[in-house]
Amino acid sequence: MRAVVTRVKSASVEIGGAMKSSIGKGFLVLLGVHEEDTEAEAMKIADKICGLRVFEDENGKMNVNPADAGAELLIVSQFTLYADCRSRRPGFSRAARPEKAIPLYELVISQCRDRGFTVGTGEFGADMQVRSQNDGPVTILLDTKEL
Repeated sequence: MRAVVTRVKSASVEIGGAMKSSIGKGFLVLLGVHEEDTEAEAMKIADKICGLRVFEDENGKMNVNPADAGAELLIVSQFTLYADCRSRRPGFSRAARPEKAIPLYELVISQCRDRGFTVGTGEFGADMQVRSQNDGPVTILLDTKEL
């Protein structure tokens, strides 16, 4: 799995002009599922997202995890994180098909909720408008093959 985790002051997802989800301070997570991913990768990436110490402590150092910072999460599916860009037209054959990707995407969401986080979501496969007010900016790239 791959995730782009951005620390935000706020973020939201609209679908068809209607608000689907919004959060205040927290993480906007764009999540891609690889065709070979399993529940183990979903558990690993959820654990990493929930434990990233990138919120500032009393000394201005990035040393506070999202739970202690009172952060919320907005997790949006993003199959394009597995784009093959060797040609000018990206291919997406390495991204998991929906029948595999949806349950793993939902497992990440449930794992984060089980840890006590408020989690907003996008809608798998929908045309979404994602807005965010980045904080820092702080953006972390996660890949379970490198964790």
